[in-house]
Amino acid sequence: MPKRGKNYKAAVASYDKAALHEVPEALKIAVETSKAKFDETIEVHIKLGVDGRHADQQVRGAIVLPHGTGKTKKVLVFAKGPKAQEAEAAGADYVGAEEMAQKIQTENWFDFDVVVATPDMMGVVGRLGKILGPKGLMPNPKSGTVTMDVEKALQEIKAGKVEYRLDKTNIIHTPIGKASFGAEKLTENFNALLEAVVKAKPAAAKGQYLRSVTVAATMGPGVKVNPALIQF
Repeated sequence: MPKRGKNYKAAVASYDKAALHEVPEALKIAVETSKAKFDETIEVHIKLGVDGRHADQQVRGAIVLPHGTGKTKKVLVFAKGPKAQEAEAAGADYVGAEEMAQKIQTENWFDFDVVVATPDMMGVVGRLGKILGPKGLMPNPKSGTVTMDVEKALQEIKAGKVEYRLDKTNIIHTPIGKASFGAEKLTENFNALLEAVVKAKPAAAKGQYLRSVTVAATMGPGVKVNPALIQF
């Protein structure tokens, strides 16, 4: 077990860690227990009643949060010709084709947070699957990062678009903003994310879909949300 500092122990002692809270109250506690010297990110962890090993039970998508994430993301766009010019005009941080793939492969270069690609560039990007995939950076049509509408993709990402997807234990981990946002804005972001996840429920999923929902600051303890109160 990792050693916990004084701030963490004090945070845990300040509320009932076993209790299930309503969303605004849970986020208020997460903000109040954020004691680091930097503006901590507030994350949501959602355990789903699905088996992600089966293709028909995968849950994946993207949502533009009403108040953004509080972080400006660097975007790499794989495109050529007019689409490359469109990407540059729309505010892409890096634009290129084969030379960018080469830079990633040979220099281990990862000075970006999101990768967008036009469909015609997926032959080049596909060769980076083993490098980008494990880092969650592989472009995907479901998250809107494989598209001909490069300008729209960039606008959404810069506005605070977040991707949600299952990990190997069928849990979704997604940031919904910074502690400085306050509970009200975080609640609105939380609701936007949860509504998208609920709407993405696979037809093959049986039983209780939202198994557990927890919110936490980067350095803070988890605060449990009552999933029975989440209705859309």
